[in-house]
Amino acid sequence: MFGYSAIAITLAASGVVVIAAGGALVTQIGPWYYGLNKPSWQPPDWLFGPVWTVIFLLMGSAFVLAWEQLTSPAARMRLFGLFALNGGLNTVWSFLFFNFRRPDLALIEIVPFFGSLLLMVWTVYPLDRRAAWCFVPYIAWVVFATALNIAIIRRNAPFGQR
Repeated sequence: MFGYSAIAITLAASGVVVIAAGGALVTQIGPWYYGLNKPSWQPPDWLFGPVWTVIFLLMGSAFVLAWEQLTSPAARMRLFGLFALNGGLNTVWSFLFFNFRRPDLALIEIVPFFGSLLLMVWTVYPLDRRAAWCFVPYIAWVVFATALNIAIIRRNAPFGQR
C-alpha cells in the first residue's frame, strides 16, 4: 500500500490482529461443537482460517482506503469506532456460538453484527468505492454463516441446558 499513511496501515493491521485474536480466543472447538448435527453443506474446518484471512485483509484494506479520504480527526475516529464495533460484534458472535454454546443467541446477535457490516459499507462507499467492494466477501460469508447458524439450530435445538 505504497503512498498510504503509516498511521492508517498500522491501525488497520493492529485492528485486524486484535479482532482475529479475540475471535480465536473465544472460539472453543471441542466435543460439543463436533457433536453437533451439521448440514452436509458446511465447509470443512480447514476452510474457515483462509476465508477469515481474506476477509480480514480486505477489511484492513477498506479501512486504509476510507481513512485516506478523511481529513478530520473526528471523522477518522468515527471510522475507527465503526470498524471496532463490527470487530467487537464479530467476537461476541463467536463467543455466544462456540464458548457459551448458544447458537440460538448467536443468531439473534447476528442482526446487529450484520447491521454494523452494512453500516461500514454505507459509510465507506462515498469515500472510496473500492473500499465498499472490499466488503462483498465479508457480506457473503456472514449471510452464509447465518444460514449455517439457522441449520444448526434446527438440527440441534433446544440450547441452554448445560
